[in-house]
Amino acid sequence: MRKVYLSVIGFSLLCRLNASAQASKENKPTGTAPFTVSAPAQTDTTGYKPRTLHVDEIDFVTSYYGQTGNHSAVTGGIGTEKVTDIANGLTLNLVWQNKAYIKNTLELGLGFDYHSAASQAFVSKTGASSPTGTRLYPSLDWTAENTKTGTSYGVGAYYSGEFNYQSLGADLHFSQKTSDRNGEFSAKLQGYFDKVTLIYPSEFEPADNSPGNFGGEGRGHHDYGSSPRTTLSGSLSYSQMINSRLQVMFLGDVVTQHGFLSLPFHRVYFSNGKDTIERLPSSRFKLPVGFRLNYFLGDNIILRSYYRYYTDNWGIRSNTAGIEVPYKITPFFSVSPFYRYYNQSAAKYFAPYQTHNESEQYFSSNYEYAKFTSQFFGVGFRLAPPTGVFGLQNLHELEIRYGHYTQTTDLVSNVISLNLGFK
Repeated sequence: MRKVYLSVIGFSLLCRLNASAQASKENKPTGTAPFTVSAPAQTDTTGYKPRTLHVDEIDFVTSYYGQTGNHSAVTGGIGTEKVTDIANGLTLNLVWQNKAYIKNTLELGLGFDYHSAASQAFVSKTGASSPTGTRLYPSLDWTAENTKTGTSYGVGAYYSGEFNYQSLGADLHFSQKTSDRNGEFSAKLQGYFDKVTLIYPSEFEPADNSPGNFGGEGRGHHDYGSSPRTTLSGSLSYSQMINSRLQVMFLGDVVTQHGFLSLPFHRVYFSNGKDTIERLPSSRFKLPVGFRLNYFLGDNIILRSYYRYYTDNWGIRSNTAGIEVPYKITPFFSVSPFYRYYNQSAAKYFAPYQTHNESEQYFSSNYEYAKFTSQFFGVGFRLAPPTGVFGLQNLHELEIRYGHYTQTTDLVSNVISLNLGFK
C-alpha cells in the first residue's frame, strides 16, 4: 500500500505548496504585492524586539482517494486494483526569534491513513486476508534562519508505521539566499531506514508446526520476520528571480537504495503456469533532474510550469511535464486549474502475467514498472478573506482540490482534498 499512500500525500503536499505560493500577503502589512511569483525576504532591524515562542500556523489536510484497475501485483499482474484511502494530516508550526536575528521554526506533524485494497484480500488464495489497513506517520522538523544573512539550516525526523512496513527517516537541510535576496541555493541530505515485513502469499507460507496445529498442516500467520531497506538521497536546488515577473528553479537529486526492494506478497506467474514471488535486485540508483518556471502575468494570473527527467539503473526512463494556472477572481478567492503529463519506459525486470521465464534472475509483474503514459488534471479553489473564512478570524484560508488520474494500463483514480489553515 505504500505507493498509494505516497500518491495521496503528494497530492496533499501539492495543496499545501500551492497555498504557500499564494500566501495571502493582503493579510500582512509587508508592503509587497498580494499576488506575486515570489516575495524576496526583507529584514527590518529598526526597533527590533525578540519574539517569544508562539504558534504561527496550524494546517489540517484531509483527502479521499479512490482507484480502479485490473493489474494487481498481488495476483501476478491481473485482478482488481480497487483501492480507497482516507488520509488526514495535522501540522503545527511554532516560531520564535532571538536577539541574534535567528528565526527558529519547529514543525510538528502527525498523519493517519485508513485504506481498503481489494487485492490485499488475495494474499491468501481464498481471498480471506484482511483488505484494510492503517498507517501512522508523525514528523518533526526544526529550521533556524539568520534573517540578516539569509542562511537557513535544520534537521528533520520522520516515522511511518503500518502492518507490513516500518520506516524511520532523518534529514539535514541548508539554504543560502543571495545578497540581493533574489536567488537561493538549497541542499538536503535524507535517509530512510525501513523494515519490510515478509508476508508471503498463502501458498508459500511455511507450515505452522506449533503444538496446537495437529500434523503441521496449517499455515503460520504470527511470526513473519522482516528484511531491511535503506534509501539515501541528496537534493540540490537553485532558484532565481530573473525579474519582477519571472522566477526559475533548477532541481537535481541522487538516490540510492539497498536491501530488500521486492515485496514478497507480489506474485509472478511464469509462462509454464507456475507461480512464485517477486524478485528484484538488492540495489537501485535513481537520478531525477528538473526545473520550474513561474511567470507572473499581472494582478490576477500566474503560470507555474514544471519539467522533470528521470533515469535509473533498472531501465526506467521517464518524463514529467506539468502546468498550473492560479487565477485570482477576487482579492480573496482564486481558482487553480492544473495538468500533468507523464510517460515512462518499462523496467528490464518487468513482464505481464504468465510471460516471465523460470530461467530469469529477476522478475516482477507489478505495473508500477511497466511502460505507460499517464495524465493527471484537476482544479483547486482557495479562499483567504482578511476577516477569516466564514467570519472565523483564526481560520485564514480554506482550499479544496480535485484531481483525476488516468493511465494507459487502464488504471483510473480520483482524489479530493480539503486544506484548512489556522493562524
